[in-house]
Amino acid sequence: MKTLSITSHGGIATVTINNPPVNVITIDLINEINAFVLSLKDDRDTKVVVFKSLHETFFLAHLDLNVVNGTQGGQAASIEFSHMIMNIKAMKQVSVALVDGVARGGGDEFVMACDLSYATENAAFAQPEIHVNIPTGGQGAVQYARRMGKNKALQALLLGNDFTAQQAEKLNIITQFVPKAEMNAFLEMTLGIISSLEIRDIVMYKEIIAASITDETAGAELELRYFLERAKEEKTAMIISTFLKHGGQTEREAKDMQGIFMDTAAELSK
Repeated sequence: MKTLSITSHGGIATVTINNPPVNVITIDLINEINAFVLSLKDDRDTKVVVFKSLHETFFLAHLDLNVVNGTQGGQAASIEFSHMIMNIKAMKQVSVALVDGVARGGGDEFVMACDLSYATENAAFAQPEIHVNIPTGGQGAVQYARRMGKNKALQALLLGNDFTAQQAEKLNIITQFVPKAEMNAFLEMTLGIISSLEIRDIVMYKEIIAASITDETAGAELELRYFLERAKEEKTAMIISTFLKHGGQTEREAKDMQGIFMDTAAELSK
């Protein structure tokens, strides 16, 4: 049975997950997600990939507990789950988790593997693995430590308690809490802007951010290299001259910067 339904429009691919009864992360689901993510490697038309769930209550429950054992098959499935997390993190496209339900354990790790994550009042996040005698297996503890710091991460991992979307935003588990009633309009605006960019723009900023988190100096050097390369491009010169023509570097910038950008884009698209 296929667990993914995929549609694509305007540079945005939407992946709907449906693995009844409760969207457990089974080996079949892992294999499907891996195959889809790897198929995007040379895709320059798709800029954004949105992951959402068809289930009313669960985004992704957790890793299938039937593979948490010492058998060769169980160990292999657990390693494939780890590979899936790494594959999502390595995507050129902007990956987005749209969470309108429960995401615990591997589900929470899936959300944190995505570049952006937006969650509604129906969402819940947790890493409760300690209560079944295992640590996190998809970088949950690693991400909690990096996002929360030592004390908050330790408390969250030892308690394994749920966080609401509002709490998850404050702890940096997710990007932003968005009320369900406002989600469609929010995504249309936010993803509309991102999907209008070139895939190389997304890759550029992903590389700068990744380098900067590891090493500030290396990030600064990579940023300058990209800056000097882009400054030489004909595309850059054309955009800047049109931007200045429409009021860039004048008083108009104070209150209508977006208007200047819109007028610039409109002229360049003719």
